[in-house]
Amino acid sequence: MQRIAIIADTHVPSRERDVPDWVVAELRAADRTIHAGDFDSRRAHDRIDALANGALTAVRGNTDPPTIDVPHTATLEAGGVTFVVTHGSGSPTGWHERVAETARSEAPADEPIAVGGHIHDVVDTTVKGIRVLNPGSATGAPPADRATMYVATVDDGTLTVELRTG
Repeated sequence: MQRIAIIADTHVPSRERDVPDWVVAELRAADRTIHAGDFDSRRAHDRIDALANGALTAVRGNTDPPTIDVPHTATLEAGGVTFVVTHGSGSPTGWHERVAETARSEAPADEPIAVGGHIHDVVDTTVKGIRVLNPGSATGAPPADRATMYVATVDDGTLTVELRTG
């Protein structure tokens, strides 16, 4: 069994000063961490990478500087589950469909889990057979009204996702 912390939209330092302590504790407790973009600074990226003990799967968000060397889309295989991570930049209208289509086109698996960020809203829904997750903002950066993240456990192809809030 693996424990995966799923976060996005930290926006440190432009919108928030730091990642909340409870999120830090969840990142330290996880076997792997997914960040769906908008670190906002190299410092924020490096801190989260250190908290993830180098087990970070991350993608570029629309506010990330070029000094953060991460792709626009990444795939993580863990415990028999395939995650496709993308930020989902663009208008909030059509966000769910864009993220699901990215997962469908990028994943080698039949039923990948799509993880996105950008809209700062918590999402756990299914679009045309693809489960789409958005953990919201791990710092509660506006327009979010609170800090949120997911903690997922994967075991032999079974995925369980729990929302954490601060």
